[in-house]
Amino acid sequence: MTHLVKKALFATGLSLFAGPVFAHSFGRLYTLPVPFWLYLYAAAATLLISFLVIGLLATQARPSALPSYPAAWLTQLSKRLRPGLSTLSVGLLLLCIVTGIWGVQDPYRNFNMTFFWIIFVLGIAYLSAFLGNFYEVLNPWRVISLGFGRFMEGRWQYPRWLSYWPALLLLQGFIWIELFSLTRPEALAKYLLIYSAITLTGMACFGRDAWLRYGEFFSVFLRLLALASPLYYTANQGVRWRLPFSGLQQARAEHLSLVVFILFMLSATAFDGLRGTVPWYRLFWTDPYGLIYAWIGKPPIHAFVELRPFYLAYETLCLIISPWLYLLVFTVFIWLGRLLTGSKTPLLRLLGDFGFSLIPIALVYHITHYYTLLLSQGVKIVSLLSDPFGWGWDLFGTAQLWRAPILPDMGTVWHTQVALILIGHVVSVYLAHQQALRSFGSARAAMISQIPMLVLMVLFTTSGLWILAQPIQG
Repeated sequence: MTHLVKKALFATGLSLFAGPVFAHSFGRLYTLPVPFWLYLYAAAATLLISFLVIGLLATQARPSALPSYPAAWLTQLSKRLRPGLSTLSVGLLLLCIVTGIWGVQDPYRNFNMTFFWIIFVLGIAYLSAFLGNFYEVLNPWRVISLGFGRFMEGRWQYPRWLSYWPALLLLQGFIWIELFSLTRPEALAKYLLIYSAITLTGMACFGRDAWLRYGEFFSVFLRLLALASPLYYTANQGVRWRLPFSGLQQARAEHLSLVVFILFMLSATAFDGLRGTVPWYRLFWTDPYGLIYAWIGKPPIHAFVELRPFYLAYETLCLIISPWLYLLVFTVFIWLGRLLTGSKTPLLRLLGDFGFSLIPIALVYHITHYYTLLLSQGVKIVSLLSDPFGWGWDLFGTAQLWRAPILPDMGTVWHTQVALILIGHVVSVYLAHQQALRSFGSARAAMISQIPMLVLMVLFTTSGLWILAQPIQG
């Protein structure tokens, strides 16, 4: 068989993985205005300069109790809107279920697919980073549980050792469904019913507050992102203003499971981008080390159908272990900083102290990878509201509105992604330095301890930009 035929077979095999192209960069190629390596050097230089400036200017840790200011009009507005929005959140959950079961099974014409995957999973996440943890009171499962009264107070005390592991396990299952399951409206409705049963059962067993804190992964995920928000809520003082990202300085991961959860927020997004690149496919299907050839006696692409379940298992394993690989790398760099300063602080405590400094990176990774979906598919929710079942209705006269996606210039998309990646990493450098001042005592020790962390941030930045650049460069 000629080399050309082998290439053709490989390309044909890769094409079988293709799904609807409306993610990340809209499936269009883009020629970068300057060589990609210049972006990497510029990003690394930006982080280095930021590190030096922060180290020279920030010589004292900011107080843990940072100032905040009341937002009286927002407090009053939230009180007025809360009952209606709580009812609406339950109604939208039920609508996602009934439209999935009885509506058309075309993902683009059924309300539940666009609303859940785009508006809820993406839109609410981004809003939480700007408007605070409003999901805490509008959580539809929380609102439903209130109707059960004392039944949701729990039968047993939540085990301390269990901590955030249930939320991590459920988040991993959710990401697996998102990446590997050919989800259609009916399947999504069934998943929502199953998750509702799990959540309400967890509340009944361990109490509403405990399960929402540790087990309901949407609550954990959105609560972490909301720490970056300039708004936050208290039961006694209502809505208050604070400096953006200052909430991350006032919190620490009290258990290793929460650190792993944060790292999975990073690794899941990176894995999603990585698995869409040609080098990733080649790693398995071209079998560069001959491992699969030795097993089956022929090139993997010649046994595509037989090997595809193994490829799914291979990717699933990579997804599951990804946060643990990140934890290993993170632990090594924290240990190096501890070693350089001679600190006696337990390593596990340092992991909890510095874990929250990674949240800005997780946030910008999430935005850069997925925000274009809000423009390409999210805008269609306006028309889908008038025809949620896909039956040809026009309930609100909007069935023909916003049906076409908004496709910004690819140069704008790419440079927005680069800017967000850099901003997120610079903020993380600052937060890590502030934590180092608290953990290691002196400005000199903090500066020395953060040299390994700077290397880690550069690695995160360059790898993140490389993954983003692969689809748009082809």
